[in-house]
Amino acid sequence: MPDFLDEVEACVPALRRYARALTRDADRADDLVQDCLERAIRKRSLWRPTGPLRAWLFRILLNVYRNDLRRDRRAPMSFPIDTMASEPPSPADQPGRLALADTARALEQLTAEQREALLLVALEGLSYAEAASVLEIPLGTLMSRIARAREALRALLEAPPRLRTVK
Repeated sequence: MPDFLDEVEACVPALRRYARALTRDADRADDLVQDCLERAIRKRSLWRPTGPLRAWLFRILLNVYRNDLRRDRRAPMSFPIDTMASEPPSPADQPGRLALADTARALEQLTAEQREALLLVALEGLSYAEAASVLEIPLGTLMSRIARAREALRALLEAPPRLRTVK
């Protein structure tokens, strides 16, 4: 039987992927995973091997992420001006990158609940039952959120770009 820390270590790549998808920032994602792992190891005694450890870790990560969002809403982060890039980034030329960027922007427009549910199932490959457990919602609610998220993504990605008329 694998050791607790070995199982936790095996889940790190999936936790990093999910954190990166939630935060859309590599540094924040790494911090989020680190906080999640620290909390999981510290609270190891609370884990009951009645379900998969992976789902328990995803629940911790999601709770830490939501706590960070609440904290940031109360006290937004500020950045020194000298850390900002001097030139704005240029857009990608490749169609694949453009489609990926469009999808990322569309994902950002989803509600947090829809985005969290869709990413757990589509990106991380969790079963509906595992994802519902992570989010602590009924299975039917999860299925509804995913269906609404997919429909919203489809509408956002198929909509023609809105152009302004300049007089």
